[in-house]
Amino acid sequence: MSDISLISANRGSNQIEEAPVKVDLNRNVQALIENPLHEFTPDGLMADVEDFVRSKRLDDLELFKRAAKIARDPQYFDRVTGLVEEEKDALRDETRHRFEQPRGLWITIMTCSVGAIVQGWVQTGTNGANLAWPKALGLLNSDGRPNNLESYVWILGIVNAAPYLASALVGCWLSYPLNYRFGRRGAILFAAVITFAFVLGSAFTQTWQQLLACRIFLGLGMGVKASTVPIYAAETAPAYIRGGLVMGWQIWVAFGILLGFSANLAIFQTGENIAWRLQIGSAFIPVIPLFIGLYFCPESPRWYIKKNRYHDAFKALCSLRNTRLQAARDLYYIHAQARLDGNMLSSGEDKSSKFITRLQELFFVPRIRRATLASFVVMLAQQMCGINIVVFYSSTLYLGADPSNASPANIETALLVSWGFGVLNFLFAWPAVRYIDPYGRRSLLLLTFPLMAITLLVAACCFLIGPTAAHLGLTTTFIFIFAAIYSPGEGPVPFTYSAEAFPLFHREVGMGFAVAVNLFWAGILTVVFPRMTDAFTATGAVAFFAYVVLQSEIIGAERCTEHSLGHRALNVIAFVMIFLWVPETKQRTLEELNSIFAVPTRQHMHYQTATYLPYLYRRYIMRRDVELEPLYKFE
Repeated sequence: MSDISLISANRGSNQIEEAPVKVDLNRNVQALIENPLHEFTPDGLMADVEDFVRSKRLDDLELFKRAAKIARDPQYFDRVTGLVEEEKDALRDETRHRFEQPRGLWITIMTCSVGAIVQGWVQTGTNGANLAWPKALGLLNSDGRPNNLESYVWILGIVNAAPYLASALVGCWLSYPLNYRFGRRGAILFAAVITFAFVLGSAFTQTWQQLLACRIFLGLGMGVKASTVPIYAAETAPAYIRGGLVMGWQIWVAFGILLGFSANLAIFQTGENIAWRLQIGSAFIPVIPLFIGLYFCPESPRWYIKKNRYHDAFKALCSLRNTRLQAARDLYYIHAQARLDGNMLSSGEDKSSKFITRLQELFFVPRIRRATLASFVVMLAQQMCGINIVVFYSSTLYLGADPSNASPANIETALLVSWGFGVLNFLFAWPAVRYIDPYGRRSLLLLTFPLMAITLLVAACCFLIGPTAAHLGLTTTFIFIFAAIYSPGEGPVPFTYSAEAFPLFHREVGMGFAVAVNLFWAGILTVVFPRMTDAFTATGAVAFFAYVVLQSEIIGAERCTEHSLGHRALNVIAFVMIFLWVPETKQRTLEELNSIFAVPTRQHMHYQTATYLPYLYRRYIMRRDVELEPLYKFE
């Protein structure tokens, strides 16, 4: 539990209360956000705490009694007897000084950040290496031209895409058994070992087939890491700063991308046959601090709760919270909400521990199906926006997709532009730390999505300018603006959102599915983009992605490429899917999100179209002083 109050005003500890409305966690038509402790009378609450402490073999019953009263009525903690001033100050600081957290939490978040840096650095190592490894491994002749153009573009795409497709098809699904058996830390350790081994292996390959094999195995580690690290951060962070901390995944992926671009630039002149090996192999560097950080991190307390290891969960929470009282409060509240999870599914851990059962329930249990749909939408939208054409192929694009242009001066210019993109991608991700919790995940998506489409479309049109300084300057400017808009919105939201959307017993397999969607389409994009560039030219290929995310009102790009006209239907789909199918999750505990996703999809869509859109029209077009009726009601 956190700073969020889910109670009616003036609810005293000795009052006789009305029977609370029970929330159906599969069909929450009242859109109520339920605190499960409100079903207890004061005496009943104390009896439940005593049973909880006794059955879980915990110590300090009086501590848990005080903690339970705070969890039940968080706004009125000052009425709870027995609190010392230090505990009261810690509870007040949850709203006054949100980021004053204990060392254990910061070590955990820093370790997760290093894991994200590894992910970003691995992604961009090949960006610069693409300019040299095809020639070194026999795909290009001595003049820098393909021996066979058709096979060259497909091999280039497949080698670059291999980690993402391997992640989507195998790696993300490995995260479930690894998490179930070894916990979050064990799964991340597995991913780190695989990444370390095959990043170095890639640097020593002698044929493109060997490079392809290493990148396939590298994808296993990437999938496990991407599926586990955001969950680990979400499960350890307090609700009132969870968005800001979990979105650290994307910030530090962006920083890893920047470091990868920096390494590409720093070592590209070390020799034609060695530079690309160093560019690919340099990604092993951040894996070393990841090994060290994992040793000092506590395991996720929610994973311990799944294993019925409450004593270990309490110990972990004590290292992640400022006081034992806050740790006891969160442990008891998580336990109370976990009981609702079990009741909702009528299964509990025994049944849900079967992978196939969990996978089926992603699509057939209504509450979980809505989380699956929302996560699918935000993950797919990230690939539809076109960001990864820059991350994967910016250096190639700036050479005009012609490897024969790879003179040292042109390579340096292409790498410098890519490096500038990395700088902006990292710096502009930081505003989301401040705004993702107050303003919400959904709002950031809806604000930034249309702006990205416009800037990417203009950048595509700039490719029509001939090979002049204006061409490079204008294209670079709009790609940079695109990065600045992407970074605080579509960048951090998908992984943050998916890590928190699923209930406890389905979090690993749900996140695995969401990341698989993201990386699968990243892989498809990476495979086909060289072929698209060859067929459509750089203008047509980039304009394609501008059209994917642009709303249908934006016209005029017909002059950029005739091939993108057939994709106009996608213009509307991406934006509208977010508007209709992605609920807001800001500032709710992971357990309270059960009630958010229990609201029927049809009811959520009706609210957006029949209430929210008319409100926007009356408020911002007609300039009337109207208030928005909220969708969710807090018990």
